[in-house]
Amino acid sequence: MAAHLDNLGDTLRSIRAAPRTIELLRDLHTQALTESPYLSVDSQPQSAALDRFVALEPDKCALVYLLLRANGARFVVEAGTSFGVSTIYLALAVSQNASVQNTTQGKVIATENEPTKAKRAREHWSAAGDPIQDWIELREGDLRETLKVDMPETIDFLLLDIWSVLALPTLLVVKPRLRVGAMVVVDNYSASREGYRDLTSYLGDPKNGFKSITTPFQGGLHVAVYLG
Repeated sequence: MAAHLDNLGDTLRSIRAAPRTIELLRDLHTQALTESPYLSVDSQPQSAALDRFVALEPDKCALVYLLLRANGARFVVEAGTSFGVSTIYLALAVSQNASVQNTTQGKVIATENEPTKAKRAREHWSAAGDPIQDWIELREGDLRETLKVDMPETIDFLLLDIWSVLALPTLLVVKPRLRVGAMVVVDNYSASREGYRDLTSYLGDPKNGFKSITTPFQGGLHVAVYLG
């Protein structure tokens, strides 16, 4: 926690954003890093997460932002929005990629099952200013259902930051729309290894078309690339 706070300034300098957005992210990350630790593992009930950020650490957010920029991603799905901190990074990258590609087409489809969290997320996106909220579509409810309708033709990036048992079902819903070269990033992959057992088996089966690696971030951040 202390290391993340000490390095927060350097981490935020790795992204491109308006001063207003940077200051908001600094404040939100500080709040998230000083709350009680929480991991989405079976030993902790879902109710324990209702009042917590359960947000990606700043360095993970910065990496995801840079992966999106390198990937040129414009259509992104975030499974598990919580208070919407990581969503801001996704929207920044998508908006900037769209600008480089000279298009207005792009979207972050964010998902959240808890209405109170969805409300807080919208407040944070509004505080971040334009163009953040303009690039986000929040879908409330069971993502196994909300992600089945009105989806972009192709998805460039999937961020899985949810209960581990929901990770594979979510991937299976989104996979038919993943383009070749699309990335799937999974948080707390090592910390929740047992819960991710089915996902690990699926990603490791060559016939499913993925190559992946677990990076040594806190809790483990898994990065998979869909090769078709």
